[in-house]
Amino acid sequence: MRVEKLFNIIGSDFYTGVPDSLLKPLCDYLMYRYGIDKNHHIVAANEGNSVGIAAGYHLATSKIPVVYMQNSGEGNVINPLASLVNDKVYAIPIIFIIGWRGEPGVHDEPQHVYQGIVTEKLMNDMDVSTFVIGKDTSDEEVTKKMESFRKILANGKQVAFIIKKGAVEFDGEVDYSNHHSLNREEAIQRILSVTDEDPVISTTGKISRELFEIREKKGEAHDRDFLTVGSMGHCSSIALGVALNRPERKIWCIDGDGAAIMHMGAMTVIGANHPSNLVHIVINNEAHDTVGGMPTVASSVDFIELAKACGYTYAVSVENLEKLERELLGAKDRDGLSFIEIKCRTGARADLGRPTTTAIENKRCFMNFLQVGKRI
Repeated sequence: MRVEKLFNIIGSDFYTGVPDSLLKPLCDYLMYRYGIDKNHHIVAANEGNSVGIAAGYHLATSKIPVVYMQNSGEGNVINPLASLVNDKVYAIPIIFIIGWRGEPGVHDEPQHVYQGIVTEKLMNDMDVSTFVIGKDTSDEEVTKKMESFRKILANGKQVAFIIKKGAVEFDGEVDYSNHHSLNREEAIQRILSVTDEDPVISTTGKISRELFEIREKKGEAHDRDFLTVGSMGHCSSIALGVALNRPERKIWCIDGDGAAIMHMGAMTVIGANHPSNLVHIVINNEAHDTVGGMPTVASSVDFIELAKACGYTYAVSVENLEKLERELLGAKDRDGLSFIEIKCRTGARADLGRPTTTAIENKRCFMNFLQVGKRI
């Protein structure tokens, strides 16, 4: 169905959420219609943050907000669903629009498979009424369902439209770009030229995909790398756990701005534990690049001052390869917790592939490399 039609059927004028590739038509339409507008559209740090924003909007206006997200974000909304908006607590009505990655019977990446299986069940278990929209779902069916949803919402409950792949469409064009010139894949190549035999933990999305393909192109083994293909926002915490328990090794974390913002509290814990062998790199293109390019709030975040305030020994921002190389070499030799922000442009090459190893294979090889220093 046309995303404009879905928008009109729902009838709300405030949306907040975290972008999803299956919901790109909706995200593009919201950017086309509103852009980033505090009165109509806010891109949140994470899905739980979205529920909080939506709750505040309802308290202030008495109107019904919409929260959009990928189904992988359901875990982030469980707590506010149960303890904030549930009708046994504050009874705050919310309409969810959820992209169904890992839909049973539809091939998807491993991190989406189990989440896809439990997508509807999780929402139903949280007393959220659901309706699935597929390619063949008619406008009339959605209109009729929305009419029944309004009765549920009037009782302070929540409802969800679960969107299958290709179910919504939008023809408008939206430009997602920034003024930075550095290419992310080139930056990752430069990082790997310095890390050498050091372990690397990378975040979900295109960063891990590019890292994997760089190793392939160079004929290098993948056992030095832990590719955090899911769990957006948690790779720096994984890196902290590794660094604290392998103090003899230099540990590199390649993070993204959207991921770092999603669970920014991790930086406070990293700083408090202060592992002197950890280098935390945030590749900042001010966008959720992997799921379509919608902007993050990173353009207004001073990551350097943030890192310093959290207790990092050294923090610096770079915008070109020459300075990046100097800072990487400095971090490799430094005995102290380091933070490097790399400002990059958006976008990736059209033929970018995905890791060909399984998540279990990645884990086993990485653990063996950490523990015995041998490749298998």
